Amino acid sequence: MKVLCFGSLNIDYTYKVDHFVKKGETLSAESLQVFCGGKGLNQSIALAKAGVDTCHAGAVGEDGVFLLEELQKAKVDTGCVAVRQDVRTGNAIIQNDREGDNCILLYGGANQAITKEQVDTVLEHFVSGDFLMLQNEINEIPYIMEQAHRKGMKIVLNPSPMNEKIFHLPLETVDYFLLNEVEAGQILGETKENETDKAKLARALLDKFPKAAIVLTMGGDGAVYMDPKETIIQPVYKVHTVDTTAAGDTFAGYFIGGLLRGDCVRKAMDMASRAAAIAVTRQGAAPSIPLLSEVEQFTGETS
Repeated sequence: MKVLCFGSLNIDYTYKVDHFVKKGETLSAESLQVFCGGKGLNQSIALAKAGVDTCHAGAVGEDGVFLLEELQKAKVDTGCVAVRQDVRTGNAIIQNDREGDNCILLYGGANQAITKEQVDTVLEHFVSGDFLMLQNEINEIPYIMEQAHRKGMKIVLNPSPMNEKIFHLPLETVDYFLLNEVEAGQILGETKENETDKAKLARALLDKFPKAAIVLTMGGDGAVYMDPKETIIQPVYKVHTVDTTAAGDTFAGYFIGGLLRGDCVRKAMDMASRAAAIAVTRQGAAPSIPLLSEVEQFTGETS
């Protein structure tokens, strides 16, 4: 089995700030660093570093060719990435505050230049049983999902960033939902969280999509896996947080990577949690994603 990550490729401009910029405020940044990013790129690198055969599909402008070099360095196949001359590479403006939290402004660029012809050409390389990993930072996602479902591919959806486009996707074709509490609540039309039952949203999602498995990440409260047969509660590993930018992408890549390596769900959840814990101790998106050997050697404590 192979995994295709059809997703975004961004140039990340990360500004270190004392606090997030407020309306009408001009704030001087303490530093600026430029990183390779995009949820698609991050998840492809996490998948590859988790030890699985990974292909990335998407698009960049001529200013983003170095992103492909970063993917290739992680042993991701970039043969399905289009290099466009008519549009700039997608980018993100990231504010990273003193607590390690971030806020992000996205410009789609080439990520919004995917064509149906490119989709058809890419999917010719994959067969029934292969995995397709998607986020919400490129166009033509409904078409990608429909065509992949027809081929019998396993569809993994991370509905981030969450917006109205998600409700127009063929969500009934999804095999794995990887999402956080806010995204889950929005899909369900709920605005309040039940603090006494952290699995409430996961169970509600499973009721809505009974053929899917739900992986719900909950920040400092860990994560929940739920399918019709089992529920697994995964505690978070305690670390000093520096930058949370790619934590969710690292978790997603390592979880699916674990399943593709043949790990049981419980081990895949634990490895994903370990990998995410390591990632938040490092600056940047793609550069923060650890190698499988680092994750295997990690001996942190859960909270």
